[in-house]
Amino acid sequence: MALTLYVDTARWRAHQQSVIQQFPGMVPVCKGNGYGFGHDRLAEETTRMGSDILAVGTTYEAARMKDTFSGDLLVLTPFRRGEEPVPLPDRVIRSVSSVDGVYGLVNARVMIEVMSSMKRHGVTEEDLPKLHAAIENVRLEGFAIHLPLDRTDGSDAVEEVLFWMDRLRAARLPLHTMFVSHLKADELARLQQQFPQTRFRARIGTRLWLGDHDATEYRGSVLDVTRVAKGDRFGYRQQKTAGDGYLVVVAGGTSHGVGLEAPKALHGMMPRAKGVARAGLATVNRNLSPFSWAGKQRWFAEPPHMQVSILFVPSDVAAPQVGDELVASLRHTTTQYDRILDR
Repeated sequence: MALTLYVDTARWRAHQQSVIQQFPGMVPVCKGNGYGFGHDRLAEETTRMGSDILAVGTTYEAARMKDTFSGDLLVLTPFRRGEEPVPLPDRVIRSVSSVDGVYGLVNARVMIEVMSSMKRHGVTEEDLPKLHAAIENVRLEGFAIHLPLDRTDGSDAVEEVLFWMDRLRAARLPLHTMFVSHLKADELARLQQQFPQTRFRARIGTRLWLGDHDATEYRGSVLDVTRVAKGDRFGYRQQKTAGDGYLVVVAGGTSHGVGLEAPKALHGMMPRAKGVARAGLATVNRNLSPFSWAGKQRWFAEPPHMQVSILFVPSDVAAPQVGDELVASLRHTTTQYDRILDR
């Protein structure tokens, strides 16, 4: 009995191919928990699609993946002097976001990140003249820009990249390769048209692996079903049931990521109103679970346990049976499944 990730492999791979066709020279990204699929699985998929490079989040991820992927490994976290040294092969490319960082990577392969409107990290326009001397002692793989997902000010992503291309060209820095993130296919084509001598490589993770929502599905196995009457006490905290129904124990708890949620940026009155409503229900121990049964998302009977969740199913609904599976709406990047099955 397990929390299982089912993958419609043919559909999943067909989506991958559609992304590859839209973004020639794409750099697949595999970081964190491997977008829910795991590092080994995505390394295999990247090899299968014929990519010469795979981007990872950290040096520790690169060290783990060097034996499962034989191409170049691009580390997205910028190098910092004083970081813990991790033994890595020469085919690893390090991201750098400062002039000092470039000086700290003598003879290494480096990709230099420029400061975008994300304002997260990157060299500034004032740093560009200082890069001439710094890049003499490294093997420069190109420059990179990490763009925001949303542009609420109405600005143009292509214009932001063009701004930096013009500044890099004016500073007489090499423009053979530019790594970009969060651009649409038509935006990438516009850039390639304006700078035909530069190779633009889109770093893509979420869109590549999770772009077709119907290609994957999480399901939790039902482990136990207990009938209860209104007022019966149950669980760790011995709360009372709100009505007649069933306590359904299903595989999937906090160790799997069930009940864990990243903060969301809310825009508009309706999403904010829903957020206030959810917060209000939580104060009276009413929390909606990610598991669905009989066409509805079911409420947690109490907070999820480490490996299982207990749900309340009212008596006017036919109860699931032990061995049934409940579909779960879970975030791939925060979920750890027990098993993955291709179908």
